[in-house]
This record gives sequence, structure tokens and C-alpha cells, in this order.
Amino acid sequence: MPASPITAVVVAAGQGTRLGAPVPKAFVELEGVSLLARSVGMLCACGLVDEIVVVVHPDMEALARTQLVDAPSTSPSASSPAPVRFVHGGAERVDSVWAALQTINQRGLVLVHDAARALTPPELVARLLQEAHAGAIGVVPVLPVADTIKRLHGSTVLETVDRSQLGAVQTPQVFDAALLYACYQDYYQQRPDFVATDDASLVEWHGHTVTAVRGDSRAFKITNPIDLTLARALLAESAAEVEAKS
Repeated sequence: MPASPITAVVVAAGQGTRLGAPVPKAFVELEGVSLLARSVGMLCACGLVDEIVVVVHPDMEALARTQLVDAPSTSPSASSPAPVRFVHGGAERVDSVWAALQTINQRGLVLVHDAARALTPPELVARLLQEAHAGAIGVVPVLPVADTIKRLHGSTVLETVDRSQLGAVQTPQVFDAALLYACYQDYYQQRPDFVATDDASLVEWHGHTVTAVRGDSRAFKITNPIDLTLARALLAESAAEVEAKS
């Protein structure tokens, strides 16, 4: 492990209404394990982070604590040296990340991950951290855009956008912790008129260069019911491969 700490922030405070579930999206179960527990479990298993901060709605902290800490043998943190603690989130994603950033060590690196990307493989985390340790102040995983992209005005197609220079950005995203804190602090002080849909957008707005590395198709965001169907199919395929090798 490097001398400077690596803190992982897992954002799990949203409702995820598009999934149509009776509980907030992070607590929807996938083959008996919640999306949140799968995401935290991956970070624990990768062995590359020193602390995990889970951002939840206040009403969901007790359940999150039960899933991630209290269960003696099944919780992700049971066999991990990385402690898990909880912070209450805000109305928007940026508010939740900012709440977490105000509680962490400003030395080292911070990794921000969405709990909804529950099948993210540990090797993606390793790839991001390798780039950060090489000197990048911000690193994001990116996949090429496969679909044809149109620029629209209402229902009118204005133009077809050249997708060769476009990428679909995922999480985790890794940053110098002090830098990300400063970007968020200035954002809340200045209140610019733009929507920050990820952490890198705030770093870019602050005038810094973000580095892209190869993403992973398994790190897709579970948003709609069809995404759960895909996730279950991938888990079944993975289990079949493991069984075939045993």
C-alpha cells in the first residue's frame, strides 16, 4: 500500500425511482445480495483501499449497517482491513459526495463509486489507481460510445454527432483528495449554473485535466428493470464458469 491513504466513497443515498422497487435502489437485492453490499464487497475484496465511506439516506442507515457491518460472517467488511463507516447524504448526488468529502482525510486519494454499478470488477479499481499513482490528479473509466448520437431540439434532430471523440464515463472515479475537496468547496461557494452529473465534471469546471482509462462493460449502472435482468444473467454466467473450472 502507498504511504498516503486511499478512501473510497460509495454513494447510495438516492431513491432510484426508475427501477420501480419498494426500497431505494442501493438496497435492491441481486441474487440475495443488495447492490450496495456488492459494491462495498468489491472494494473490500480488492484490498486497495484503506477506508470505505458509505453515503446513505438517514432512514436507511440502520439497514445499511446491518448489511455491511453487523452481520458476523456475511458482511463485506467482516474479513477486510478497510473499516466501513456511514455519512448521511443530501438531496442530490453532489450533496452526498460533498457530505462525505468533509469527513475524510485530505491527504492521498479518494475513489468515488456509485452503489448502482454493483458488478464493477476489482481490476478496474486497480487500473484507475495505477494511473493515479503515476501522477494523474483525476482518472475516470470510459467506454467507447456504440450508438449513433443525435443532437436534438425537442423532437427535431439538429445533427448527428461524431461519436469517435465521445466516451461513456463510469465509476469508480479517482482523484487527489485535496483537489476534489477544493473543487467541491468552490462549487458550493460559487454555485455555477451547470449540472454536475459526475465528480470529474466539477474537476474539469475547476480547470484541471482528467485522464481517461479503459472502462469495463460490467461496470454498467443498474437503473431500469432490464438492467437487473442483465445483471442476473451475468452472475449466472460467472457462476457457471466457476463451476466448470472446479
